[in-house]
Amino acid sequence: MDSYDAIVVGARCAGSATAMLLARAGLDVLLVDRADPTRDTLSTHALMRGGVLQLERWGLLDAIVAAGTPPVTTTTFHYGPDAEVVEMAAPLYAPRRTVLDAVLLDAAHSAGATVRLGVDVTGVLSPGDRVSGIEARVRGGGTVRARAPLTVGADGARSTLAKLVGAGVVRRGRAASAIVYGYYPAPATGYEWFYTPGATAGIIPTNDGLACMWAGMPPAEFAAARPRGLDALFAEVFGRAADREPGEREGPLRGFPGAPAVLRTPTGPGWALVGDAGYFKDPLTAHGITDALRDAELLARSVLGELDYGRTRDHLSRLLFSVAEEIAGYRWDLPQIRALLLAESAAMRPEVRMLRRLDERDAARGMAA
Repeated sequence: MDSYDAIVVGARCAGSATAMLLARAGLDVLLVDRADPTRDTLSTHALMRGGVLQLERWGLLDAIVAAGTPPVTTTTFHYGPDAEVVEMAAPLYAPRRTVLDAVLLDAAHSAGATVRLGVDVTGVLSPGDRVSGIEARVRGGGTVRARAPLTVGADGARSTLAKLVGAGVVRRGRAASAIVYGYYPAPATGYEWFYTPGATAGIIPTNDGLACMWAGMPPAEFAAARPRGLDALFAEVFGRAADREPGEREGPLRGFPGAPAVLRTPTGPGWALVGDAGYFKDPLTAHGITDALRDAELLARSVLGELDYGRTRDHLSRLLFSVAEEIAGYRWDLPQIRALLLAESAAMRPEVRMLRRLDERDAARGMAA
């Protein structure tokens, strides 16, 4: 049985970022995933300010830019026929997951983490009431048993590790939004968000001269229209919300039927959850990746004794959880959605302030040393 300081289950953005930070701090880290984490996955790609700030602080933003990810310098909010343009103080980015996850996985490996793919976790080692490692099947045959004082679940909203450790639920949402999206040739302009009662849409510039164009709706509408096919559904909802034709698509459409948000218990004896495993939120927030990177930072700082991961995560998450629940419920009119989006923006500011404080603390510590 191999022994490590930490085991991270799931090697996409939350898991690779966590493994990278722990390895950079000098821990011996095992990072495992059942599949290839650099393959494409359901995602609308948009990074908010906190996510871009994290990549910049970690020295990874240059690799995202070098991969051809266009800068986003404006965000336009369309409320029916009216539009409001917001100029970005610093550019945002929306990399394809094939770009972002590959950069983070490579950074984890370069930091010294041991990366093993094709490893499907089937159980946890738990003498007494404390988790002390994992048991897993290996693709192609064989098993793995590894021991560590900390096992981290970063394996998505349907987290196997969360089930194995019996993680409780702090809060469960009731509302949800369904999404259909695809990729279309588009100029590299800014984020565009469209709102009309009962429908939403967005245009998100990403790599390869393409934009991720999505249409959002209540899950009941998605379920009722799904038998007609995603093409008809996307054309109807996108046209209703954005009042325009998306153009010629590259590749297939993808659909997400919607699922309520879940905020799980973040830690327990010998384990922790990051990213969607700990906090799955509605895609209308465009905040999933940003929060995944934030949680990786918070957990790594907690392991180093600098803060309380669970308390800090919950404090930063609860306000956005409430606002997202209202937006995803599709019970708003145009004046109400304007107010909700302002509240959503305000809910994002504390995490940026928190990251700045961490930088100030690091700078003060470096000067003292």
